[in-house]
Amino acid sequence: MTGRSRVTVVEPGLLALVQDLGRTGYAHLGVGRSGAADPVAMRLANRMLGNDESAPVVEVTNGGLVLTVDGPCLIAVTGAPLSVTVGARRRWTHEVIAVGAGEQVALGTPRQGLRSFLAVRGGFDVPPVLGSCSTDLLSGIGPAPLTAGTVLDVGLATDPRPTTDLVVAPPPPMPDEDVRLPVRIGPRDDWFEPEALRMLFRSRFEVTPDSDRIGVRLDGPSMPRRIRSELTSEGVVEGSLQAPPGGRLTVFGPDHPVTGGYPVIAVVRARALPMVAQLRPGQGVRFHRG
Repeated sequence: MTGRSRVTVVEPGLLALVQDLGRTGYAHLGVGRSGAADPVAMRLANRMLGNDESAPVVEVTNGGLVLTVDGPCLIAVTGAPLSVTVGARRRWTHEVIAVGAGEQVALGTPRQGLRSFLAVRGGFDVPPVLGSCSTDLLSGIGPAPLTAGTVLDVGLATDPRPTTDLVVAPPPPMPDEDVRLPVRIGPRDDWFEPEALRMLFRSRFEVTPDSDRIGVRLDGPSMPRRIRSELTSEGVVEGSLQAPPGGRLTVFGPDHPVTGGYPVIAVVRARALPMVAQLRPGQGVRFHRG
């Protein structure tokens, strides 16, 4: 990228958001971190282009994004694998793609996984809010979700071009079958009957269609409570497995509230959160100690 270009959204698909690595240090004000749901995929897209790993990208849910560029640029799409059509050319995720001035870029539908990340060399030049360009859907902080006609400026690339070994990167595994998620027990496992943990580890749960960046909601058995009084709201983190009385388990995502009033029976390990971001409605989930 040698000069400033602009990207215009033609179709946003189901949901397209500007994301970076999120905002930290504001939980005491009720503002969560937010940031890319799959930061591993986001970092990879930026590295492939020679950007800083934290440069803003577009997070696309279930494909469908269509955009045009008014100047030549390099892009990379990572995360959930899908087709990338540039003009009349068919390309794929996890490769560096040259886009000519005036060409249209269209993302297909993922074969596996849910979220893909489109980066441009130089990053998207978006004004930060509280130190981050991320869109937080719960708080409404950050850029608005992309709509048809949204224009994004492309920043000037200052880092060296990527080395050849990063021009193509292997896509990560995105299983269609049940996903096994490692968890750490607690902090409120003592609020549940002893059989609750046995149920948690022996049961199959299913991702529901109303899942979003705030939380992945799961159909499955309810965790029997030992303490039935109300819990004073307390801090929660991404990956918290919250169990409301008589309700569905929810795995908190990047836009989760900073406090919660229902007990957390376990927390998904940080290393597995990128997989949580890629869970599709109807997909099975099982938990294990890890």
